[in-house]
Amino acid sequence: MLSIINFYQGSVDNIGQVGIVLISHSVKIAEGTKELVQQVMKDVTVEVAGGTDEGEIGTSIDKILNAINKANKDDGVLLLYDIGSAKMNAEMAVEMTEVDDVELIEAPLVEGAYVAAVESGMGKEKHEIIEAVTQSFSKERD
Repeated sequence: MLSIINFYQGSVDNIGQVGIVLISHSVKIAEGTKELVQQVMKDVTVEVAGGTDEGEIGTSIDKILNAINKANKDDGVLLLYDIGSAKMNAEMAVEMTEVDDVELIEAPLVEGAYVAAVESGMGKEKHEIIEAVTQSFSKERD
């Protein structure tokens, strides 16, 4: 029997998981957020799209599309982004991708990724994860 600690460290197998894509203007922010999230949920698919294709500060639609494809395990993909043009490029990537079940979440990048990964690791469906993330950062929380 799995302990609660093992469960929260991502040791649960054979359950569907929604993939997560972290979009940031900075490779370091994207990679650091992934590292933080995977300290708790090791088995959740988290992909990054940080920086431009030239390794500069900015975002890349091609990197986002590639990350969506890698994160897609047929249970859906959620995108979280940092600021400004990252959202615009994420929206364009959602329109361009051949993956059917991709959605952008409005939440802080680090905190939202953490909540999304925990929920995904628990085998929650995409709509349940979105609800948990958005409720976590709603100004109207009880």
